[in-house]
Amino acid sequence: MTVLIADDSQVVAERLSSMLSELSGIEIAGHAGTVPEALHAVRSLRPDVVILDLQMPGGHGMDVLKTTKREQPGLTVIVLTNHSHWQYRKKCLENGARSFLDKSTEFQEVAVVLRELVRDASCKTFVTKGS
Repeated sequence: MTVLIADDSQVVAERLSSMLSELSGIEIAGHAGTVPEALHAVRSLRPDVVILDLQMPGGHGMDVLKTTKREQPGLTVIVLTNHSHWQYRKKCLENGARSFLDKSTEFQEVAVVLRELVRDASCKTFVTKGS
Protein backbone atom coordinates (compact mmCIF):
# COMPACT_ATOMS: atom_id res chain seq x y z
CA MET A 1 0.00 0.00 0.00
CA THR A 2 1.50 3.32 -1.06
CA VAL A 3 1.13 6.44 1.08
CA LEU A 4 1.59 10.11 0.17
CA ILE A 5 2.31 12.51 3.02
CA ALA A 6 0.86 15.98 2.35
CA ASP A 7 2.07 18.26 5.14
CA ASP A 8 4.11 21.45 5.05
CA SER A 9 6.02 20.56 8.23
CA GLN A 10 9.23 18.71 7.39
CA VAL A 11 9.40 17.53 11.02
CA VAL A 12 5.92 15.98 10.83
CA ALA A 13 6.67 14.41 7.44
CA GLU A 14 9.89 12.87 8.78
CA ARG A 15 8.16 11.63 11.92
CA LEU A 16 5.39 10.05 9.85
CA SER A 17 7.90 8.48 7.45
CA SER A 18 9.84 7.01 10.35
CA MET A 19 6.71 5.64 11.99
CA LEU A 20 5.32 4.21 8.74
CA SER A 21 8.63 2.61 7.73
CA GLU A 22 8.12 0.22 10.64
CA LEU A 23 4.76 -1.00 9.29
CA SER A 24 4.61 -4.05 7.09
CA GLY A 25 2.93 -3.51 3.72
CA ILE A 26 3.40 0.28 3.68
CA GLU A 27 5.56 2.18 1.20
CA ILE A 28 6.00 5.97 1.22
CA ALA A 29 5.14 7.18 -2.28
CA GLY A 30 6.27 10.74 -1.65
CA HIS A 31 5.87 14.00 0.24
CA ALA A 32 4.11 17.22 -0.73
CA GLY A 33 4.43 20.45 1.22
CA THR A 34 1.89 22.68 -0.54
CA VAL A 35 -1.63 22.29 -1.88
CA PRO A 36 -0.50 22.43 -5.56
CA GLU A 37 2.26 19.88 -4.85
CA ALA A 38 -0.26 17.60 -3.11
CA LEU A 39 -2.69 17.73 -6.03
CA HIS A 40 0.11 17.06 -8.52
CA ALA A 41 1.52 14.20 -6.43
CA VAL A 42 -1.86 12.50 -6.05
CA ARG A 43 -2.41 12.70 -9.80
CA SER A 44 1.05 11.56 -10.82
CA LEU A 45 1.93 9.05 -8.07
CA ARG A 46 -1.60 7.60 -7.65
CA PRO A 47 -1.06 6.54 -4.03
CA ASP A 48 -3.50 4.29 -2.20
CA VAL A 49 -3.61 6.60 0.83
CA VAL A 50 -2.99 10.30 1.46
CA ILE A 51 -2.17 11.60 4.92
CA LEU A 52 -3.36 15.19 4.61
CA ASP A 53 -2.83 18.32 6.69
CA LEU A 54 -5.47 21.03 6.40
CA GLN A 55 -3.21 24.08 6.71
CA MET A 56 -0.64 24.20 3.91
CA PRO A 57 0.73 26.94 1.67
CA GLY A 58 -1.07 27.51 -1.62
CA GLY A 59 -4.59 26.80 -0.45
CA HIS A 60 -6.39 24.61 2.04
CA GLY A 61 -6.23 20.87 2.58
CA MET A 62 -10.00 20.74 2.20
CA ASP A 63 -9.49 21.68 -1.46
CA VAL A 64 -7.14 18.71 -1.84
CA LEU A 65 -9.66 16.41 -0.18
CA LYS A 66 -12.58 17.53 -2.35
CA THR A 67 -10.61 17.48 -5.60
CA THR A 68 -8.92 14.14 -5.05
CA LYS A 69 -12.11 12.40 -3.90
CA ARG A 70 -13.90 13.73 -6.99
CA GLU A 71 -11.10 12.59 -9.32
CA GLN A 72 -10.24 9.35 -7.50
CA PRO A 73 -13.24 8.26 -5.40
CA GLY A 74 -11.46 5.12 -4.20
CA LEU A 75 -8.54 7.07 -2.70
CA THR A 76 -8.27 6.81 1.07
CA VAL A 77 -7.61 10.14 2.79
CA ILE A 78 -6.56 10.43 6.43
CA VAL A 79 -6.73 14.01 7.67
CA LEU A 80 -4.05 14.73 10.30
CA THR A 81 -4.20 18.29 11.56
CA ASN A 82 -3.68 20.67 14.45
CA HIS A 83 -6.99 22.31 13.48
CA SER A 84 -9.24 19.66 14.95
CA HIS A 85 -12.34 21.78 15.46
CA TRP A 86 -15.57 19.81 15.19
CA GLN A 87 -16.62 21.85 12.13
CA TYR A 88 -13.51 20.72 10.23
CA ARG A 89 -13.99 17.14 11.39
CA LYS A 90 -17.60 17.12 10.20
CA LYS A 91 -16.78 18.73 6.86
CA CYS A 92 -13.83 16.42 6.15
CA LEU A 93 -15.80 13.28 6.94
CA GLU A 94 -18.72 14.51 4.83
CA ASN A 95 -16.30 15.06 1.94
CA GLY A 96 -14.93 11.53 2.05
CA ALA A 97 -12.06 11.47 4.55
CA ARG A 98 -11.60 7.98 6.03
CA SER A 99 -10.32 9.40 9.34
CA PHE A 100 -9.85 12.78 10.98
CA LEU A 101 -7.04 12.87 13.53
CA ASP A 102 -5.63 15.56 15.82
CA LYS A 103 -1.83 15.81 15.49
CA SER A 104 -1.38 16.71 19.14
CA THR A 105 -3.42 13.87 20.66
CA GLU A 106 -3.95 11.21 17.97
CA PHE A 107 -0.71 11.13 15.97
CA GLN A 108 -0.06 7.44 16.69
CA GLU A 109 -3.56 6.58 15.45
CA VAL A 110 -2.28 7.00 11.88
CA ALA A 111 -0.43 3.70 12.27
CA VAL A 112 -3.57 2.03 13.65
CA VAL A 113 -5.67 3.19 10.69
CA LEU A 114 -3.01 2.09 8.18
CA ARG A 115 -2.67 -1.34 9.80
CA GLU A 116 -6.45 -1.76 9.45
CA LEU A 117 -6.29 -0.74 5.80
CA VAL A 118 -3.44 -3.17 5.07
CA ARG A 119 -5.29 -5.96 6.87
CA ASP A 120 -8.54 -5.19 4.98
CA ALA A 121 -6.67 -5.11 1.64
CA SER A 122 -5.02 -8.44 2.45
CA CYS A 123 -8.38 -9.98 3.29
CA LYS A 124 -9.91 -8.74 0.03
CA THR A 125 -6.96 -10.11 -1.95
CA PHE A 126 -7.24 -13.48 -0.20
CA VAL A 127 -11.00 -13.67 -0.79
CA THR A 128 -10.59 -12.70 -4.44
CA LYS A 129 -7.79 -15.22 -5.03
CA GLY A 130 -9.50 -17.90 -3.00
CA SER A 131 -12.87 -17.57 -4.73
